[in-house]
Amino acid sequence: ADGYTIRGEKLFVPDARSADVVVVVARLDDGLGLFAVPADATGLTVTPMATVDRTRHLDVATFDDVRVEAEGLLGGTPASAADIDRLVDTAKVLLAAEMVGGADRALALSVEYAQVREQFGRAIGTFQAIQHRLADMKVDVENTRSLVYYAAWAIDCGRDDAPRAAATAKAYASDACPRVVGDAIQIHGGIGFTWEHDLQLYYKRAKASEVTYGDVAANQDVVAGLLALAAER
Repeated sequence: ADGYTIRGEKLFVPDARSADVVVVVARLDDGLGLFAVPADATGLTVTPMATVDRTRHLDVATFDDVRVEAEGLLGGTPASAADIDRLVDTAKVLLAAEMVGGADRALALSVEYAQVREQFGRAIGTFQAIQHRLADMKVDVENTRSLVYYAAWAIDCGRDDAPRAAATAKAYASDACPRVVGDAIQIHGGIGFTWEHDLQLYYKRAKASEVTYGDVAANQDVVAGLLALAAER
């Protein structure tokens, strides 16, 4: 009744260093609690992490007996694991949508470059090897986009298959989008992997996002488990 004490450590917390309030999931005796903790709370330490994608700030948040008033528990009651899963499912779809955007931009940059870069007196876009790779990239982008659209709709409508749709979209995005950006670097040749070109930013973001909220295998396991449950019903 008089509040809570939080202790523990969270890794890969986005933008904790610039937040006024952080929301942390902590285990209670009777479930999980979502707590709003002021960034200047005594005992809360935020330490920047060195990561591949320097455009996304990730931090370590350490809670050393941080005191939180009773009203700091969001909703006033513990959350169930299903509640937390729904939040994660939404985050998966939002991240997959961002990954589609990055892959689509990498594809557009590749198409533009293939029209102006010449080799053997011809634009490289006239070579079938480049055309086929661009076509495969387009298929990956559009397939991922369709899965993300469906997953977003399923979550918005509260459909029973929303968890499966979210995991499917993230699994596909984690597989396809880094591949698209990697192919874009190959099409750009030597300039593609230099720091002077924007593609290195898209590639680092894609690789970092690939494992966030579960990589391909982790989300495929979720889908397989949900399909097994559906079959049992």
